[in-house]
Amino acid sequence: MANTKSAQKYIRKTETRTLQNRQVKSRLKTLSKKVSAATESGDKDAIAEATKGYISALDKAGKTGLVHANKIARHKARCANLTSA
Repeated sequence: MANTKSAQKYIRKTETRTLQNRQVKSRLKTLSKKVSAATESGDKDAIAEATKGYISALDKAGKTGLVHANKIARHKARCANLTSA
């Protein structure tokens, strides 16, 4: 257990950040599944809408450093291929 007040505060901050990060990552997985489902259906409007939301969420997650920049670029490129094809 933490011995100092600052260490106790750091533990509280870490717990809060962990919960927030878990929510963001869960949302990314959900949006990724929506893109996959839209791709399976073949509806171009649904694919465009799903990729738009997914790319936006990826950019927001990358801004805080939650997701690696190369992973973001890879997923955005794959989404771009889906919408152009």
